[in-house]
Amino acid sequence: MSMNNPKEFIARRVAKELKDGDVVNLGIGLPTMVVNYIEKDVDIILQSENGFVGLGPAPEAGKENPYIVNAGGQPVTIKEGGVFFDSAMSFAIIRGGHVDATVLGALQVDQEGNLANWMIPGKMVPGMGGAMDLVVGAKKVIVAMEHTAKGSAKILKKCTLPLTAAAQVDLIVTEMGVMEVIKEGLVLKEINPAFTLDEVKAATEADLIIPADLKSME
Repeated sequence: MSMNNPKEFIARRVAKELKDGDVVNLGIGLPTMVVNYIEKDVDIILQSENGFVGLGPAPEAGKENPYIVNAGGQPVTIKEGGVFFDSAMSFAIIRGGHVDATVLGALQVDQEGNLANWMIPGKMVPGMGGAMDLVVGAKKVIVAMEHTAKGSAKILKKCTLPLTAAAQVDLIVTEMGVMEVIKEGLVLKEINPAFTLDEVKAATEADLIIPADLKSME
């Protein structure tokens, strides 16, 4: 299994978590790629916190509309029947519990489901955006990220960076595996067969619970 493009691999796996009829918010960066891998028979409603529902696939090169962008400022498409609205309505949808799933990147996530994804002390940041509202308001929180940062663990026993939210993460998807946060800790549900279990453990500071029915990640 090639790991030449781990972000694409992660996005493809996250797309399998989305169910027909779900209202889903995709964070900036890697999560925006998920929309390109949703199965054709799965009809979901994608919401963007800058004010619309009905987000479609990335536009073809040269066909970008500068007035239709996602929360990260990237050109996107909107499906027939999509709706634009103001920020008040957008965050009412999020805070009202109407988003079934949100997919976000992370700087750190830990075995308690804590998430840090908005700042590194001493570095300039553009702001938190809608992340704090999304991780609390969405029914399911999926972290989609590469397993390490320049060889350093990002999945920790305890986050050291300022938190975006505490104990809100449900699922972590990386190029190495799929991990579920439960009361007892972090369960490795699936492992990428391109890696050994020892390699996954070595790249993970958090304690992993290894089930007897550990599955291969596809």
